[in-house]
Amino acid sequence: MGDDDAALRAGGRGLSDPWADSVGVRPRTTERHIAVHKRLVLAFAVSIVALLAVTMLAVLLSLRFDECGASAAPGADGGLAGFPERGGNASLPGPARRNHHAGGDSSQPEAGRVATPGTPSAQPPSEEEREQQQQPWTQLRLSGNLKPLHYNLMLTAFMENFTFAGEVNVEIACRNATRYVVLHASRVAVEKVQVAEDRAAGAVPVAGFFLYPQTQVLVVVLNRTLEAQRNYNLKIIYNALIENELLGFFRSSYVLHGERRFLGVTQFSPIHARKAFPCFDEPIYKATFKISIKHQATYLSLSNMPVETSVFEEDGWVTDHFSQTPLMSTYYLAWAICNFTFKETTTKSGVVVRLYARPDAIRRGSGDYALHITKRLIEFYEDYFKVPYSLPKLDLLAVPKHPYAAMENWGLSIFVEQRILLDPSVSSISYLLDVTMVIVHEICHQWFGDLVTPVWWEDVWLKEGFAHYFEFVGTDYLYPGWNMEKQRFLTDVLHEVMLLDGLASSHPVSQEVLRATDIDRVFDWIAYKKGAALIRMLANFMGHSVFQRGLQDYLTIHKYGNAARNDLWNTLSEALKRNGNYVNIQEVMDQWTLQMGYPVITILGNTTAENRIIITQQHFIYDISAKTKALELHNNSYLWQIPLTIVVGNRSHVSSEAIIWVSNKSEHHRITYLDKGSWLLGNINQTGYFRVNYDLRNWKLLIDQLIRNHEVFSVSNRAGLIDDAFSLARAGYLPQNIHLEILQYLSEEKDFLPWHAAGRDLYSQDKLLDRMENYNVFLEYILKQVATSYIKLGWPKNNFNGSLVQASYQHEELRREVIMLACSFGNKHCHQQASTLISDWISSNRNRIPLNVRDIVYCTGVSLLDEDVWEFIWMKFHSTTAVSEKKILLEALTCSDDRNLLNRLLNLSLNSEVVLDQDAIDVIIHVARNPHGRDLAWKFFRDKWKILNTRYGEALFMNSKLISGVTEFLNTEGELKELKNFMKSYDGVAAVSFSRAVETVEANVRWKTLYQDELFQWLGKALRH
Repeated sequence: MGDDDAALRAGGRGLSDPWADSVGVRPRTTERHIAVHKRLVLAFAVSIVALLAVTMLAVLLSLRFDECGASAAPGADGGLAGFPERGGNASLPGPARRNHHAGGDSSQPEAGRVATPGTPSAQPPSEEEREQQQQPWTQLRLSGNLKPLHYNLMLTAFMENFTFAGEVNVEIACRNATRYVVLHASRVAVEKVQVAEDRAAGAVPVAGFFLYPQTQVLVVVLNRTLEAQRNYNLKIIYNALIENELLGFFRSSYVLHGERRFLGVTQFSPIHARKAFPCFDEPIYKATFKISIKHQATYLSLSNMPVETSVFEEDGWVTDHFSQTPLMSTYYLAWAICNFTFKETTTKSGVVVRLYARPDAIRRGSGDYALHITKRLIEFYEDYFKVPYSLPKLDLLAVPKHPYAAMENWGLSIFVEQRILLDPSVSSISYLLDVTMVIVHEICHQWFGDLVTPVWWEDVWLKEGFAHYFEFVGTDYLYPGWNMEKQRFLTDVLHEVMLLDGLASSHPVSQEVLRATDIDRVFDWIAYKKGAALIRMLANFMGHSVFQRGLQDYLTIHKYGNAARNDLWNTLSEALKRNGNYVNIQEVMDQWTLQMGYPVITILGNTTAENRIIITQQHFIYDISAKTKALELHNNSYLWQIPLTIVVGNRSHVSSEAIIWVSNKSEHHRITYLDKGSWLLGNINQTGYFRVNYDLRNWKLLIDQLIRNHEVFSVSNRAGLIDDAFSLARAGYLPQNIHLEILQYLSEEKDFLPWHAAGRDLYSQDKLLDRMENYNVFLEYILKQVATSYIKLGWPKNNFNGSLVQASYQHEELRREVIMLACSFGNKHCHQQASTLISDWISSNRNRIPLNVRDIVYCTGVSLLDEDVWEFIWMKFHSTTAVSEKKILLEALTCSDDRNLLNRLLNLSLNSEVVLDQDAIDVIIHVARNPHGRDLAWKFFRDKWKILNTRYGEALFMNSKLISGVTEFLNTEGELKELKNFMKSYDGVAAVSFSRAVETVEANVRWKTLYQDELFQWLGKALRH
């Protein structure tokens, strides 16, 4: 429907005129021929008379319908402003109710239609009749007949009863003649609709209007056709609730000086602007906006643009009129009504940056860090992209309740408090890093997403992938010694998303999105993290400077507009061409973005000739048996063009890096310096999005090199070897002992990243084994590898201030990783130290626990000590006002061995007055990670699923995060059966997430069946030697 098939096949919709192909193609009708014959004359005359009679009847009905609509009074049903019920239009007031279809087929519009589709005619159907037959309100996308040019939106917010009234005037351009105005609206009660031409022609009579919940649209039926190439004004008066949830225009609250205070805030991405005002709620429909907000003078209001004027009234109300926005999509429009205070700064280019938060947080300076780095980041991006920040101001708003870490609304970015407020006296380096990267991500969106917006949600990675990649580039700008893009990217992005993308239930990074319910599926780690990993691979094989120039051109060409992936590929190809390289980026990258998953490269030494290797590629799948179950995987021959970088080395020499482009299933290559005593290493620094496997002889040589002198390999290569070996063994591509043999060198490892890679893999394996009888054998082996480094590094003695963060990051994160491994796997000294520190805090009421290990100490203490410690942590959770401390205290409560306490916490998690909505999911997931609480969390999830799905079902990520977190470590046949039975009982709800969960649990069960005995046999032998 609204998209050109050829453009789809070409991989995008970045057309020179995006509206030209957005109009639905009308079906052709067979032309009727009337044969002139005397015997038909009489019948023809009769049909003409009948047609005249039908037409007169339709006109009379239309006039009668207008009278009814005009005379109906709003709120006639006596309800509070006639708010709609959750299900749609059941309680619409006044005209809205009278235009709502009563009974019959719910897919049909109300009785106010002027003509009946399918009326017999001696002539071919007119354009108008064809449009009626198609029923544009039933289509999955808006037709493109109308294009919004400008919105004038006036809101009055009643914070005392959490309602608001709105009036929106939309200037629309008619691209194709139409008798229907169809735009998005959901959960709003429409009172009045008017349409007028923008010239002296005056009003266009409205026959009626109705809401169609199935596609979340408002349909306005007109008495005459809007003419193409003319502009009209659409005026809608409506009202709605300020919802007590997490999407649309919703309310939140906090306590200050014992008094609960409320605020109203918006979250429109991806399709929730329609819940706050009727609009063309698709990213292609960019327009300008003029917002006015009327509120009580005790509040202030914010929106994307600065306040232009404020009009104060005698009754204690004020109306803020905001400046007009540039061209923008609806999903990053925003406003807020609150009584916060702020601090501000100004960039070199004159952009005013303000941070708004609770008055007590501003007074403590909790927002100072975020304000400081935001100023620096705007300056960094302006220099990197060579495109100025486009608005006069950027407000950062810290709110207590929000569905996501943050939202990049243009000029008004909204953050949940935990991801922007930072109190240096109680915040660890890890927490500072989290805050930093969220801010870096959202500021990048002011260019990738806001200034240049994806044409449609299938390419959401064009904004989210770039913002995620620049989290690491931008943090490297702020903290050059942290090496985020070269190192931490591997463990936090690449390794994590390859776990997800190694499932048969994965999907391409660009995937078709047809309906609103599909949009949730594309906002996942595939879009964010795989998108970022592919961008990093692209930057590395293009060269960073050429890649940067390509991005500058892309943003300059498409600013204030929309772009598709082919627009990016073309711009980058041009940048390469100017540099003398003729690579078709689209041809290479389509294989990575339009195919799901990723390859595993296997490099085999040729036993008959030196310097020769065989390179093969195949689709990597964790559960190989899934290929036979899924026909599309079994039948498809997946191929990628792979930039394989390699080095060859031995004890005395390492070659320079070379690149081989692998494009076939199997290839033979000659490698210089490769002999029987030399090892070969592929995918240098893991810049490519693939895994590398070798023959066992090469693995043994690599392990031998690690043990003899691991620094021959870079930090990134060491981390890559650890993760590749673990994942290959997990999927059955390698014997189970290889990845455990690699860990033997860790006692000499002095860098954080390889330890971090090993830790993430070991925790994952631990959850498969922690309920086994011989689990202690696994614990003993891990503690043996950790012991030396734990003794060397010891515990931190002092807390750190901001001036020490830069110098201490790598060392302190290494120490933290080793302490966490030691305490998690049962090192006795670690347990004693944690118990001593927490007991000292309880007895002295002075918290002397070092900041960077507080979460480890809290969790360990709660798990080892009695119920009094749990109650003490519970009390501190309620009393602290520092959001970073509150977060780790809540997570510590999930570490208890006491099942009664865990059940108590699970039940409390659904009380919004005790645990914030967005934090309840983390509570359930952390209990599921606790072996003493795994079955409790799984049962709680099933028992409370209806409540949980109602609360989080529409929020991106939340349902999938919850389903994955509760089920990912289930690993018995009985648990798998329970999961499948539960899925059947809720058929179709969160189907994609549940399918992924089933595949994960099936892979867990399969691994235990096939490989756990092999693993424990090797561990037993290793411990005896």
